[in-house]
Amino acid sequence: MKLPQTVRWATGIRWQWKVFIPIIAVLALSLVVVTVVLRSLEIQNAQWILLAALGFAILLCFVLLSVLLVLVERPLEELMETIERVRHGDLSTRVGFAKRDDDIGRLGRQFNEMVEQLNESRRKLEEFHQREMARAEHLATLGELAAGLAHEIRNPLAGIAGVVDVMSKDLPANSPSRAVTGDVQKEIRHIQDILNDLLFYARPRPPAFRPSDLNTTIEQAVMLARQQVRNKPVQILFAPNPSLPLVDHDPALIQQVVLNLLLNGIQAISGAGKVELTTAREQDQAIVEVSDTGKGIPADALPKIFKPFFTTRSEGTGLGLSLANGIVQSHGGTIEVSSASGKGSRFRIELPLERPKKDRL
Repeated sequence: MKLPQTVRWATGIRWQWKVFIPIIAVLALSLVVVTVVLRSLEIQNAQWILLAALGFAILLCFVLLSVLLVLVERPLEELMETIERVRHGDLSTRVGFAKRDDDIGRLGRQFNEMVEQLNESRRKLEEFHQREMARAEHLATLGELAAGLAHEIRNPLAGIAGVVDVMSKDLPANSPSRAVTGDVQKEIRHIQDILNDLLFYARPRPPAFRPSDLNTTIEQAVMLARQQVRNKPVQILFAPNPSLPLVDHDPALIQQVVLNLLLNGIQAISGAGKVELTTAREQDQAIVEVSDTGKGIPADALPKIFKPFFTTRSEGTGLGLSLANGIVQSHGGTIEVSSASGKGSRFRIELPLERPKKDRL
């Protein structure tokens, strides 16, 4: 809204004039009244009385100006200079008039306290930044080390798997060693899975965003998961939500996340049960929920389930949920879990419907 010309003129006047204009107006009006009274009374030498009154008015204005300059103008100038230094990053500066025992001194003390809090907050942020940078460098080093070790282990492991396979074929059909070689091959595959997860965790690929049908992505994960329960009394239920718009995501990575949650749900069910998936839209977010009727997650384990290498299962690698969390975060989303022992678990994924155009393919 545009201010009227008179208001804009008034707001542009310095505070000294705003103080003195009313005083000068009152004094001028008083002089006019005194002049009228003196003339009406026909007092002799009235001009000297007027001159004395005028001199007193000028002296009063001078005294008021001096007082204002000392008590108000100088602290204001110091405050503005200090604010300018703070604006340029000097948080060690303080105002000196904070020692005064009046309202302006209280203003100075409050300003100094505010700058002190800003300085303390900046110090904490710098310490936090330094810790995070050191942690990031440490994790990067560990990631490179893990990736190198994984590569070094995979090659001889592939050779071992080949030798075991040849040995199993050469064994007689009734040899009891055939069962042993089967167990060895199973453990080799388990190690290979761990190495694959470790490599992906150490060097995750960036998402390739494109507008895609999230229902289709989930259906593909459901199809793969159903292959794991063909001989189990476990149902995987998913009804696509037709009202869900296209979602900017990497279908392969989100499919990996959903499949991981499905397999975790299946493994948490010891007998008959079901794993159910739903999709929805909430404002500018796409919601995916995966719930199961399994044994649930203990309360003391819930805060740790997204940490690398933490698992509640003896056969797990402890990287699945950590990888899933990283993928969802790389999509700008969040993943949360609610669970209770004996009552199953529910995972909730929130993904933004749209990404910046620069992130798309």
